[in-house]
Amino acid sequence: MIGEEQATEPATRMGEVLIVTGMSGAGRSTVANALEDLDWYVVDNLPPQMLRPLLDLSGRLGDHLPRVAAVVDVRGRDLFAELPAEAQAIRDGNNLRVVFLDASDDVLVQRFESVRRPHPLQGNGTLVDGIRREREMLAPLRESADLVIDTSRFNIHQLATRVGELFADADTPAHIVTLQSFGFKYGVPTDADIVADMRFLPNPFWIDELRGHTGEDAEVSRYVLKQEGAAEFLEAYAAALKPVLAGYQRENKRHSTVAIGCTGGKHRSVAMTIALAERLKDVPGVAVRLRHRDLGRE
Repeated sequence: MIGEEQATEPATRMGEVLIVTGMSGAGRSTVANALEDLDWYVVDNLPPQMLRPLLDLSGRLGDHLPRVAAVVDVRGRDLFAELPAEAQAIRDGNNLRVVFLDASDDVLVQRFESVRRPHPLQGNGTLVDGIRREREMLAPLRESADLVIDTSRFNIHQLATRVGELFADADTPAHIVTLQSFGFKYGVPTDADIVADMRFLPNPFWIDELRGHTGEDAEVSRYVLKQEGAAEFLEAYAAALKPVLAGYQRENKRHSTVAIGCTGGKHRSVAMTIALAERLKDVPGVAVRLRHRDLGRE
């Protein structure tokens, strides 16, 4: 499902300032959170009069604050009326764009009713009254926006994914998976999404010449991976994880941890984690991180 979009999709550049605005209930909070996940500096409910100081600050800080997003909406009441003029005044010579989020009236009503909150402009009237007033107020801003996204058919995951497509750097991965070795004797990692147990393999600890080494050493890695069932497990586990990682991307789950354990977290789990990382390094949209939690504890 896709939303209505107008204007050419923008490319991210250094020193960007993005104004996120639009209809209440159209997904501004979701967009703000998604931008934060992409390392944008997000300011919520910013008065339009503060846009120029924000732009100046972004310019002075340069690489330290390269991408700033300001959420500006009717919560600012009378102050919000100055947004179109302020945005137009600072466009020239500045890398500023306006993104307008919209949705159909019936979808907006459904969203407000689901959270049992009033529309900020309904006053003593109905939800529909508030939506109508807001739509009239925002009509000129919608017309002049650089990008209009209709979120009527988006759930929060789909909207966040679309934000990533539009505003992520080209080299920003859609998902980061941490492959973490650990020792069961020290406890299973509490933040693990998936856990695998390498204790079905012989323990190099009981081999004198391997005991003082770790799974990072070639001799231990060779020993572990040549054991019966090791290669079969490695290939099958990598194949099983690939559709999981693809599904995480579709659901906009940006981080996951796959924990691989053995008794002490020194030999088998370390060797297998390194080998698994090699097999997952080319999965589209995925960045692989390695962590050996308990290495060095023995």
